[in-house]
Amino acid sequence: MTELSTDLAGRHSGDLAVDMSVDLGGGHRLPNPLMTASGCAANGKELHRFFDVGDLGAFVTKSVMADPRSGRGTPRMAETPSGMLNSIGLQGPGIDAFVDEDLPWLQSVGARVLPSIAGSSSTEYAHVAAALRASRAFDSVIGVEVNISCPNVANRGLVFACDPLASAKVIALVREQLPRDIPVFAKLSPDVTDITAIAAACVKAGADGLTMINTLLGMVIDTDRLRPQLGGVTGGLSGPGIRPVAVRAIWQVRQAMFEGRIPTVPIIGVGGVRTGRDALELVAAGASAIQVGTAVFNDPSAPVRVLRELSDLLAAKGFERFTDAVAVAHGR
Repeated sequence: MTELSTDLAGRHSGDLAVDMSVDLGGGHRLPNPLMTASGCAANGKELHRFFDVGDLGAFVTKSVMADPRSGRGTPRMAETPSGMLNSIGLQGPGIDAFVDEDLPWLQSVGARVLPSIAGSSSTEYAHVAAALRASRAFDSVIGVEVNISCPNVANRGLVFACDPLASAKVIALVREQLPRDIPVFAKLSPDVTDITAIAAACVKAGADGLTMINTLLGMVIDTDRLRPQLGGVTGGLSGPGIRPVAVRAIWQVRQAMFEGRIPTVPIIGVGGVRTGRDALELVAAGASAIQVGTAVFNDPSAPVRVLRELSDLLAAKGFERFTDAVAVAHGR
């Protein structure tokens, strides 16, 4: 175990002034609210060299689909002011390799796993969920994140998360394939007119929680060659530049819950978090847990560092429990 994770483990064995534990459903109480964001830390082995991934509240895997995918052509990444674009194309080995190799490894190091699943059709999502459930390492799974920001090949390429009915169908089929004590989190796209409508449809269809937000669709032009910089033309914008969008989306959906327009469920906040103060902003808006993504590329220890910073910041503000700070800004 690294010096960093030893320090983290020591502080969480009783030294923290703030109770950072959270309950996101299914009877799985997490020791803290910090997670990785899907796609930014592969499936754990790479990040485990820098700190014990078992120290996190949960490890979120790269989105896995039914079959192996080579992804989009290169270049796949482009730097932007306060962020980056990625056009990876959900490259991965497929669900069979994931449940045979990656999930058992995560289980072996004591990680609490929130697998991210994806598909190009609603039936593919259901197939992936069923294969996950049948895995010999399934008892390490504390929930499933459903990445509905994929093009629906059966509906002219419309992204599932941009349509309430398509989103609801995917969530309903995934929910049918999983035990009731495994919460399902719908990961929502900000590229919609009214994100509360998508959130409501997902919760009504059986989502036990929401992950907000996924990347924003963006594009960069190479002004030397006067052509798109990414091989896939467009890509997902992430990093600090999108944090205000994440805060707004989380606020709107949490407010809709307070007003009774959406049943109250946990929200996992993600989008541009690189410090404890960034995390607190999402928490105050209504996030019940936090994912750290793009920051990992230049600081692999970012998730555990953000956890320490958030804990210290809450203590300095007089909070005894992390949960007391969730959505606190709505009352002010």
